[in-house]
Amino acid sequence: MNIALPAGAYEVRQWLQGAAHIAVLTGAGISAESGVPTFREAQTGYWAQFRPEDMATEEGFRAHPRRVWDWYQHRRDLLAGVQPNAGHAALADFQRRHPEQFTLITQNVDGLHQRAGSTGVLCLHGDIFVDCWLDSPRTCCHIDHAVAGRPPYCDGCGNLLRPGVVWFGEPLPYATLQAAQKAARVCDLMLAVGTAGAVYAAAGLAQLARQAGARVASINPAASALDDVAHALLRGTAARMLPALLAAA
Repeated sequence: MNIALPAGAYEVRQWLQGAAHIAVLTGAGISAESGVPTFREAQTGYWAQFRPEDMATEEGFRAHPRRVWDWYQHRRDLLAGVQPNAGHAALADFQRRHPEQFTLITQNVDGLHQRAGSTGVLCLHGDIFVDCWLDSPRTCCHIDHAVAGRPPYCDGCGNLLRPGVVWFGEPLPYATLQAAQKAARVCDLMLAVGTAGAVYAAAGLAQLARQAGARVASINPAASALDDVAHALLRGTAARMLPALLAAA
């Protein structure tokens, strides 16, 4: 079925066709279309009694490791019933057709881009399905050999595994942020998809791309903090806009 695109989309499609390198930044909006609950939306039932600071800080985990581990397992279970949508699929298909021209950066931790087939995804806030050690690992710490538990732990030193996501108060992963900033600096076009751009590094990457000479297009159903940065504003959802926009590019 052909989808009528807003007038500005045809100009963005021309930019896509002429770009030597394209960077795409995605936010919570693309995941919401698949039914992924936000952090606070997942805090229902038993979990509603806890503050985000209790469940998404190093201090909260050290104080109550079993509770926080179970919270993230609850979120993983919720995600198990969620599927990538047409927006995720369109990005993965575009990457397959243009592997050397494309960098995908996401603020999402849900792994839906990877499940749709995207590779080399720069996950600014980590990946909820990947664990890491709470403290710097010693020679005895091997994730594959961690003792099962809530959370799992090293039987040599007792180091705990934690969800591999960025918690409040933690810096973004340095290498990932550096790669995202490099992609922003060298791209000819940045698509900001489903992100309000209200927090670093989303707004910073779009601004960096524009300052380096790239065109910036924002794809979002509603106004966002990136509107003043973008050269083109496409009002619509990722699942609706991206398949039509990227199919001919």
